[in-house]
Amino acid sequence: AHLRIARPTPSISALLPFYIDGLGFEILSSFKAHNGYDGVILGHPSLPYHLEFTTEEGMKAEEGRAPSKDNLLVFYIPDETEWGRACVRMDAVPLDDLGGEQVKARNSENSWWDGEAGTGPKGTKGRTFEDADGWRVVLF
Repeated sequence: AHLRIARPTPSISALLPFYIDGLGFEILSSFKAHNGYDGVILGHPSLPYHLEFTTEEGMKAEEGRAPSKDNLLVFYIPDETEWGRACVRMDAVPLDDLGGEQVKARNSENSWWDGEAGTGPKGTKGRTFEDADGWRVVLF
């Protein structure tokens, strides 16, 4: 079985650097004007999960915002070197639609993800990043 997580966004292009450059996803498919929606499906070809982002003409910016800071997509990365590389990639991602500022690690709403309840791979703590719509990803 494959898992696809789908959600709306007012700007697909604003999300792509975060998920492609930062998290290493690839565009697997995209569509335009399909029943009024444009969309993109991101994933890793060898892994059984995909992320789908859709937008429709006239969508308001607040319609794609995360409902809370505790809505998380968590990636467990057991190899410390790989985890560190992933964090460096995320730190380097520009969020052009936010005035050119860089993606920055944030404190998690639930401090457990920051390492309160223990540590991640080989002594590291989790790091939380926020995309252009306010949805958060934890690298743990």
